[in-house]
Amino acid sequence: MSTAEVLAAGDTAGQDVRLITAAIVGVAAIVVLITWLKLHPFLALSIGAAGVGIGAGLSPADTVASFVEGFGSTMGSVGLLIGFGAMFGKLLADSGGADRVVDTLVGRSGPRTLPWTMALVGAVIGLPMFFEIGLVLLMPVIILVARRSGQSLIRIAIPTLAGLSAMHGLVPPHPGPLVAVAALDADLGLTLALGIVVAIPTVVVAGPLFSKLAARWVDVPVPDLFVTPEDLEGAEAAAERQRPGFTATLCAILLPVVLMLGRALADVIAPDSESPYKALLDFLGTPVVALGLAVLVGMVLLGRGGGMDRKDIARSLESSLPPIAGIVMIVGAGGGFKEVLVDTGIADVIARAIQDSMLPVLFLAWLVAVLIRVATGSATVATVTASGILAPVAADLPTTHVSLMVLAIGAGSLFLSHVNDAGFWLVKEYLGVTVVQNLKTWTVMECVISVTGLAGVLALSTFI
Repeated sequence: MSTAEVLAAGDTAGQDVRLITAAIVGVAAIVVLITWLKLHPFLALSIGAAGVGIGAGLSPADTVASFVEGFGSTMGSVGLLIGFGAMFGKLLADSGGADRVVDTLVGRSGPRTLPWTMALVGAVIGLPMFFEIGLVLLMPVIILVARRSGQSLIRIAIPTLAGLSAMHGLVPPHPGPLVAVAALDADLGLTLALGIVVAIPTVVVAGPLFSKLAARWVDVPVPDLFVTPEDLEGAEAAAERQRPGFTATLCAILLPVVLMLGRALADVIAPDSESPYKALLDFLGTPVVALGLAVLVGMVLLGRGGGMDRKDIARSLESSLPPIAGIVMIVGAGGGFKEVLVDTGIADVIARAIQDSMLPVLFLAWLVAVLIRVATGSATVATVTASGILAPVAADLPTTHVSLMVLAIGAGSLFLSHVNDAGFWLVKEYLGVTVVQNLKTWTVMECVISVTGLAGVLALSTFI
């Protein structure tokens, strides 16, 4: 190796150390600012993003531009979903539709089976949906079931979130698995089938089973969100009010699920079709459009079905947005912090570090996704980057193991959600827990999903 090459290698190693140090210090600073100095998470994330960007070598102007870009892109996707979801959730609560669903779930499930029922609900809703949409749709149900059943909020929330998250990371047609399927040239049908096989035990372990332990670690009151007529008036008085029927309420809740599933199926069956029907399904199944339509349909099925007049509906929708303003800002700042981390190039550092590794291929695929996920806070970035790194390796694997590699990457992309993940803040603010409590519950749950998913992949690899 020439002197110039040695010097270049030294410069690269020095920059890599700088990037990793900046990321670790930045994350630690955010945690300290929030937990010790009691600084608002929005300010803490903004300060942390500036420190990480400049510490990693970005100019102050580039750091600000990166943060603004990440904040804006998050608001353009997740922010809109939170807004529509808050409107739908408030309408669901005020109309009595949430009472109808919750009474049905609680009435048909005993105290022992209710967490299992919620895990199933989360998995079914999460099958065709982005995690964020499933969360904003189900959060009213989670909170009301916990309030009405008298069970721990964590005991109800964790199984539901496990169902949503496991489907998001392991099962097509979610965008992460689909990206990995395309990058690794995996068989979509086989990956879907194996993904469901891995997801079922994963949801069981990370959901109903882990929630028993999580509820002991964290005991918090049910937040004062989505208060319903039954909560205010009592069950007997609220029962006399007009409420939308169970079928109508279920149709309103499942409308965005059906629209997004239709789009996903159309993309699988006819990905290159240019027919007007395909274009219509693509439009209606766009997450923002699907959830926006759910609000409009809910105004009729829930509002009018619950005996609300136009003023009642308008008042319900108007009052839905102020309570979630803080959530929106925090989630946006989390997206900005993530973008700063991505733009520093830390994912490339991790990619270079593992290129010559001799680890088993499926474990390596999981590990690469884990490292990028922890560093950047983005499951999508982790999936895309890991798939690109492992693509040459996948070319030499049998079809079944290529599909298992997709699942290993998906499982790794869920590991250790923390302060650089917008989803971390979304869950924290909805459940009304502290940063430490969210780390003990949501973050540990994500780790359990990731490790259990890897175990399922490795177990399958010995048989197929």
